[in-house]
Amino acid sequence: MNKLLLFISLVGTISAKDVSHEWESFLQEKYTPEVKTADSYRNYTTEAPESVQQFYHDNHINQTLAFVLKKKATYSSLDKAQMSIWDVMDYLDSLVDESDPDLGLPQSIHAYQTAEALRKDGHPRWLILTGFIHDLGKVLAKFGEPQWAVVGDIYPVGCKPHKKVVYSEYFADNPDSDSPLYHSKYGIYKPGCGFRNVHFSWGHDHYLYTVLKDHLPEQALYIIRYHSFYAAHREGAYTYLMDDYDKEMIKWLTLFSQYDLYSKDPESFDVAFLRPYYEELVAEFLPETLRW
Repeated sequence: MNKLLLFISLVGTISAKDVSHEWESFLQEKYTPEVKTADSYRNYTTEAPESVQQFYHDNHINQTLAFVLKKKATYSSLDKAQMSIWDVMDYLDSLVDESDPDLGLPQSIHAYQTAEALRKDGHPRWLILTGFIHDLGKVLAKFGEPQWAVVGDIYPVGCKPHKKVVYSEYFADNPDSDSPLYHSKYGIYKPGCGFRNVHFSWGHDHYLYTVLKDHLPEQALYIIRYHSFYAAHREGAYTYLMDDYDKEMIKWLTLFSQYDLYSKDPESFDVAFLRPYYEELVAEFLPETLRW
C-alpha cells in the first residue's frame, strides 16, 4: 500500500491533528520543491498583504450576531435568482478573493485545481464534486454583499472569539465585545451543543449549504458548511462546542482542507478539455438549475 492510500485508510482512526500532520508530511515528500511548503500557506501575519489585513479588520468588526441573523433571514428564502452551477462558475471568473494570501487566480480556476487534485488521488465522485463547487457560495458578491460578508475564515458569533481565529485582535472593535454574554466563553450556547446549533459569521459556506442541503450526501454538506472554519479543523479550537456528530465528521474537513489549501498554484488548467467531465459530474448529483 502506498503512502497516500495508507493515509486515506487511517482517516477514520486517528485524530484530526494527526491527520493534518501526516498529510503535510506526505505533501512535502511528494511535491517539494515544486510547490510551496506547508508552512508558507495561510500566512496571516504582519507580512501578509495589507489588503488581506484590512479585509479581516472589516470582517471582524462588522460580523455581529445581529448582522448574521439578518443575513440568514435575507437569504434563507433562496429567492435571489434561478441559476445553474455553470452560471455561477462563469460569474466567479470575475472574482478574486480579497481574504486569500495564497491565490491570485479567478475562483473558477481554484475550483478545477481542488477537484482535479481530489480526482487524481482517487477519491469518490461526490467528494470530487464537493471540491469543484465548494466555493460557489461566493456568488453572494453578485448580490451586492461586500467581500467581508462573503469570503474569509468563519467563526462562531454570540460567544467570545477564540484566539486561534486569524487576526483575533481585531475583534476588540466589534460591538458584541461590549456584551458580557456575547463575550463569554460559551455565550448564548451550551457546552457540546454542536456546530449545527451555532451561528457562524456570515459568508459563502452557510449560503451554499442552504442552496444544496437537499441534494448532496451529509459529508459533502458538512464540508461545504464548515470548510472555512479553519480555527476548528486546522487549529483545534472550539472543541467545547462540538458534539459527537462534529467529532465524527470533522475528519472530512481535515482531509478536504488539505486539497483546498495545498492545490493552490499559479499553474492553470485547460478548462475546455476538463469541462465535459465536470458537466457529467454535476448532472449526476444536481438539477439543471437551482434556487439561489
